[in-house]
Amino acid sequence: MVVDVPKDVSLKTAPFAYPERVEMRSYNPVRKGHGGQIRKALQLLLHAKRPYIYTGGGVVLGNAARELRELADMLGFPCTNTLMGLGATPASDPKFLGMLGMHGTYEANMTMQHCDVLLAVGARFDDRVIGNPKHFASVERKIVHIDIDPSSISKRVKVDIPIVGDVKDVLQELIQQLKEGSSRPDATALAAWWTQINDWRRRECLSYKRSNEVIKPQQVVETLWELTRGMDTYITSDVGQHQMWAAQFYRFEEPRRWINSGGLGTMGVGLPYAMGIKLAKPQSEVFCITGEGSIQMCIQELSTCAQYKTPVKIVSLNNRYLGMVRQWQQLDYGGRYSHSYMDALPDFVKLAEAYGHVGLLVERPGDVEPALREAIKLKDRTVFLDVRTDPTENVWPMVQAGKGISEMLLGSEDL
Repeated sequence: MVVDVPKDVSLKTAPFAYPERVEMRSYNPVRKGHGGQIRKALQLLLHAKRPYIYTGGGVVLGNAARELRELADMLGFPCTNTLMGLGATPASDPKFLGMLGMHGTYEANMTMQHCDVLLAVGARFDDRVIGNPKHFASVERKIVHIDIDPSSISKRVKVDIPIVGDVKDVLQELIQQLKEGSSRPDATALAAWWTQINDWRRRECLSYKRSNEVIKPQQVVETLWELTRGMDTYITSDVGQHQMWAAQFYRFEEPRRWINSGGLGTMGVGLPYAMGIKLAKPQSEVFCITGEGSIQMCIQELSTCAQYKTPVKIVSLNNRYLGMVRQWQQLDYGGRYSHSYMDALPDFVKLAEAYGHVGLLVERPGDVEPALREAIKLKDRTVFLDVRTDPTENVWPMVQAGKGISEMLLGSEDL
């Protein structure tokens, strides 16, 4: 749709009046969930032997993290978040199994595949989460799906109890019904389920080989988390390997601290996202975790950083490749690399300085923490860290296209 405003109209002035309520005849979503459906969902959850709570970006957008945490605490069920839902469940919560999906944890994916009752909240069962739908459907389970958008329910996966409504309102009603009743989950069955989950956890699927010779990208994100964990910190990213490492290794405790384009796959958004957050939250720490490919999509915004005084910190995991493309070419195309290498990169330190900012080149593992500390210390300056990382590092675990969610590659030894 195009709205064309003629110039003579735009030159005129008029009083501005923002309406107290905005109503659209074509959009009237159901907010309150059906009470009977919620009661059926609660009974299903209370009788589950292997329950699981799977939440997506809808919980964050619906400001329902508090309700989600309360429900999970009352039930004692394991939880997972999608890429867009990170922070809805605190990463420090023992019930949190990590992100699930294509680059999710072993325990999150195995629990997803083998649960008998799944509570899906504000999520859409997309291909990056469940992998091959036929493989996902090969295990019988009951599914409760809560979403404000009815078209998202049973779109890719047939569900047993659909609940259309605002996730915050529905979770509040679910909590209220749980409080009013005396029934609680089967403690013995739940304990046995946790024993199985903890066995999967012992695989330590996010472990990686540390090095004193080359910087591992995981180390950079882990170090950043350690240095900022007590601060009011916001993390943005672009798209690719760095995005997955940020999601895996930065442990988000609160919602809306992780800003990325998710399934849109938009390279270049990390820096503009960070600038917008810094304008809105000038006292907060704002880091853009990016790659040398993505950052060049909107690198001219370094000028805007200077113009509007948004001192963000840019952590570029520079592996001289379009890393995720290279990884797929290695794993799925026999190492036939095409147009994924970066042979014509600028000097990012000089480029940052040319825009009036601080540039730091980081080439040795021992320099990662000092460089990040220096960036944090420079409160009123935009800092660009050009971190030269291992060009051969891959993101693990990985579910290849067309595979099932439990058919994970956990490392190069699985190739």
